Amino acid sequence: MSYGGERVARRKDIDGSSSVPGFYGKELRWKREVAGLSLEKLVEGSFYGKSHLSDIERGERRMPLELARHVDRVLGTDGYFERHCEDVRRARRSGHAEYFEKVLEAEKQATTIEEWCPMLIPGLLQTPAYARAVILAGLPLSLDEEVEEKVSARMARAALFEANHHTPEYWVILHESLISDPLLAPQGMTAQLDRVVELAERRRITPQVLLRKCVAHPFMTGAAMIMTFPDAPPLFYTEALHSGDTIDDIALVHEYRRSYDRLRAVALSPETSLAMIKSAAEDYRNGKQPDRLE
Repeated sequence: MSYGGERVARRKDIDGSSSVPGFYGKELRWKREVAGLSLEKLVEGSFYGKSHLSDIERGERRMPLELARHVDRVLGTDGYFERHCEDVRRARRSGHAEYFEKVLEAEKQATTIEEWCPMLIPGLLQTPAYARAVILAGLPLSLDEEVEEKVSARMARAALFEANHHTPEYWVILHESLISDPLLAPQGMTAQLDRVVELAERRRITPQVLLRKCVAHPFMTGAAMIMTFPDAPPLFYTEALHSGDTIDDIALVHEYRRSYDRLRAVALSPETSLAMIKSAAEDYRNGKQPDRLE
């Protein structure tokens, strides 16, 4: 297939029935090809590149409003893509809070993800049982179907670690209390820690443990997530009970990154941390409470 003499490689078809973003992306590709435009030609005059548009066509990225307006103008689609881009955004964040939307997209594009988790095993690593317990603790009056929607959405994020997916370099620092103070019954804690061990042994993640006795440390202000990208500035994300904040100021993200590096320096090594997590999993498996490392 060619557009004005330009050779275009054969590409994988899109399953528009799989999701709202998939349907939207397939419609976008169809309209673009009917118009005889390449990805480069369609984004020409916008602030976006062809890879961004290609990700939208595959249902992997949201359509920014300004790009939707540009596409409608070039393709003459009478506002179709602008009208429906918010529907796609809502579908993409199903089961997640609106303030988390930017992180959902960003972590799929990230080169590196670094997390510090003082209170909870991070969502990307949670088992369904752990996620369910966390959701019910924060929203105890939720209906069962609401809880399960949130659990399913959280589990879907973990596709990031599968072999057929782009996998970022993921580094996580866990507070010792997350391992030694059980949120679940022993069987549930065994499964949760086994999940962390399994990902580490598959070289999908690098975990470190910050000991409880390290009371004063460089990152005492709460949870943190730092993401870097091959073609965009880095992002910092932090979350409170019912809100989240994403920061993209390069200088400020750099300062957070420095604090994270200092925290990494006072945590246990990855090898020692993994051994500690394995030991705690065995204790739970045998019905014992893991020892605290005072």
